[in-house]
Amino acid sequence: MAGNSYGTLFKIITFGESHGEALGGIIDGCPPGIELDTDAIHFEMQRRKPGQSSIVTQRKEDDEVQFLSGIFEGKTTGTPIGFTIKNTNQKSGDYSQNIETYRPSHADYVYEKKYGIRDYRGGGRSSARETACRVVAGAIAKQVLTDVKINAFVSSVGNISINKPYQELNFSNIESNAVRCPDIETAKKMEKHILEIKKQGDTIGGTITCVIQNVPIGLGEPVFDKLHAELGKAMLSINAVKGFEYGSGFCGSQMKGSEHNDLYNSDGTTKTNLSGGIQGGISNGMDIYFRVAFKPVATLIQKQEVLSSENLIIEQQGKGRHDPCVVPRAVPIVEAMAAIVLADFYLLNKSYQK
Repeated sequence: MAGNSYGTLFKIITFGESHGEALGGIIDGCPPGIELDTDAIHFEMQRRKPGQSSIVTQRKEDDEVQFLSGIFEGKTTGTPIGFTIKNTNQKSGDYSQNIETYRPSHADYVYEKKYGIRDYRGGGRSSARETACRVVAGAIAKQVLTDVKINAFVSSVGNISINKPYQELNFSNIESNAVRCPDIETAKKMEKHILEIKKQGDTIGGTITCVIQNVPIGLGEPVFDKLHAELGKAMLSINAVKGFEYGSGFCGSQMKGSEHNDLYNSDGTTKTNLSGGIQGGISNGMDIYFRVAFKPVATLIQKQEVLSSENLIIEQQGKGRHDPCVVPRAVPIVEAMAAIVLADFYLLNKSYQK
């Protein structure tokens, strides 16, 4: 199966399935001599892990990372960093009813048609559990980008949204609530809504906003490998993501050029930042900000029509442990993928300067 790696110089390759023995990965291209903060890696893993609150899946996994190579006496050696994350709380029996059926809006049907075989237990390779590996790589990428600050947060759940610009938000509030929304009053409304949806056996979507600050000027390539294009590709590779916009996004299409242009200050900064910190595909030193849209989780704990392997439409109720809303646990995944993209471009930029 192709498509299991991402990056050019800072590269991550992942392996493993939701209900297999373990997940894992190889990070290639990490510079030598970085003194790894393992507590920071553990912190990021705890943010993503299941079972952390009443509004996420109740699967219990410690998600402890075991490093196998590429680190000596606490420092990176410049060689490939290999790691594993054991699966310890699989309940594969919950998925036995899916052996002969294809769940709507899952990858079951297309996987079987493409490969002729599929792991029906929790979606196998298509499960969002794979993203645990990305969070490991992203936590290390953040330590390559020592001056860059990456903050993602839940900006909407269903039709409940933050109605403030990110500059007015206190990012230190993000981890103070289960939803990971920095606006406390909005967070309370979001959590209540998610719990109501959960009681109905249903799910709800939402959006995550990410703000990246202190980005050096010059990251990104001018044509096919534009910085915003790579950020979009990285975000759209995350399970359940249906949309990506940066800077003014779709709102910019409704504006006149005289309204949209970011006029310069004498020091090269701009008076506004509708460009979202990127011009011509290259970072300009202003804040990079973008928004990622997540669909509702496809597994419902209520009856719905499914397709059988005999091409019959039958009724089936979903089983297993699933998030009623994926966005709270997706926050560290969005940050991780952003960090991986920036670390890759950062190293590419350094290679030009030699």
